[in-house]
Amino acid sequence: MTQLKFFDFKSASLSEKAALMGRAGSSPFSSLGHSVGVRFSQEFSSCRGSGVFTKASYSSSSNGTYMSKRALSSVDKEKFAAENYFYQINGTSVSSSSLFSRNVKALDACDDEYGGVVVDPDRLPVNPDAFASILRFSLSHWKMKGKKGIWLKLPLERSELVPFAVKEGFQYHHAERGYVMLTYWIPEGPCMLPTNATHQVGVGGFVINDKNEVLVVQEKFYAPSFADLWKIPTGFILESEEIYSGAVREVKEETGVDTEFVEVIAFRHAHNLAFDKSDLFFVCMLKPLSAQIKVDDLEIQAAKWMPLVEFVAQPLIQEDGMFKKIIDICIARLGKHYCGLLPHQVVSKFDGRPSCLYYNVIDDQDVNCKGN
Repeated sequence: MTQLKFFDFKSASLSEKAALMGRAGSSPFSSLGHSVGVRFSQEFSSCRGSGVFTKASYSSSSNGTYMSKRALSSVDKEKFAAENYFYQINGTSVSSSSLFSRNVKALDACDDEYGGVVVDPDRLPVNPDAFASILRFSLSHWKMKGKKGIWLKLPLERSELVPFAVKEGFQYHHAERGYVMLTYWIPEGPCMLPTNATHQVGVGGFVINDKNEVLVVQEKFYAPSFADLWKIPTGFILESEEIYSGAVREVKEETGVDTEFVEVIAFRHAHNLAFDKSDLFFVCMLKPLSAQIKVDDLEIQAAKWMPLVEFVAQPLIQEDGMFKKIIDICIARLGKHYCGLLPHQVVSKFDGRPSCLYYNVIDDQDVNCKGN
């Protein structure tokens, strides 16, 4: 007698019920309810939809695979080829009169613009076993559809599904606080999906007042060799934050001083830093709008206004080629021997989105961008 696995059918969701095979004893069901469908959208992030359903009656073939009783259309043949393995019962052949009823539906997903699929994370099966079965079916279906990369985002509260996805061949792509993203590359050959983010972006604020004093800080957490160093305020920009606004925010958070962005003076590109990521560090010249200092107790040990000549004379500055060059550039900018980069709002036809393009413009009417 063929053995089938069941779970609590009353508590199961529709998608879970769709993932189960049903057969009671030797009494056959008269028809097989069959539904397949993935509603694809041109919008990458829109993955809603209930699927497109078709119904057909199936009987078994000599190899135990259930075949359609009616003639298959070209579309049905494609679906049947993708679903073929689903209609096996423990690999055991059964008589042609044995029928069972089953609904099959691929995971809710939408097309991306590169021929891939993005699974809707809000419409995943509740039961892990049902998820595993539907995922296997979905992969077969997407292969037959000629899809390429599959993006599977599993929220933190659905972390129990990760082992099932990995078992089917999915690989880790990246993780955030609330989810893990996994991917599956269908075509043969090297994976063409973009890798995880390769860079972190930092900013430093060079703030100098009318007294030729630089706003400097000493951090609470530092390597022993930097114990006596007074440095400019620095930090990482936030997601969707501009470089210029990130520099202003970091200075405000660490010192309490309000500033106005002037220019990007220079930037550094380094590799194999934290977690083997690359690092972009933008040095921004800022104009102070206030003078009173209020130290951030979480990160900063002390902050003060320091005379420029005293700041430059620090041994750690003089001995470090990069920091010394940064100070040289900032001093050249103060003497109008150097012009930095200003952000300009532009819109590209490639994506239709506004962005900042940083470049300098020499304008006879702009005394701030004139060399002596």
